Amino acid sequence: MINYYWMNQTSGHTIITAMDRDEIAALGASLRKIDQKLLTPTKEEGTTRVWYQGGEPYFDVFVELRQGKIEWFQFTLRGQSISWTSRISGWKTGVTNELRGDDITFYPASKLIESDKEPDLAFVQLVSAIVQTRAGEDIFDQMLALFDSRN
Repeated sequence: MINYYWMNQTSGHTIITAMDRDEIAALGASLRKIDQKLLTPTKEEGTTRVWYQGGEPYFDVFVELRQGKIEWFQFTLRGQSISWTSRISGWKTGVTNELRGDDITFYPASKLIESDKEPDLAFVQLVSAIVQTRAGEDIFDQMLALFDSRN
């Protein structure tokens, strides 16, 4: 059981949800790779973008690969975000505007992310557990190595 803390952005209240392994496994299994043709091509040679969309709203993973290695990724779930980049080799967590009822700038294909002052370690742990359900797939194995290297 993983306690997953998140902020209901409409009400401003913190909600604690306990996720069991079955829900974590279902989230991981729901991630589907989106056709490359739908993504804006990168301008740098040798760089590829990959997009996975999950089985519920506001759940997706974007990965940018350079010569087959992760340069950047962003994982969003239920109004929260975690990202990693090789440029700073560090984690950033934050909240998205996707669940805000008062967001007049809403456009379904975009999201704004407000970074946390300190990484949300509970969310990092949750994302790591979801990624673990996809172990054995190259991109997810690379992500797992990044989670393992932070310890």
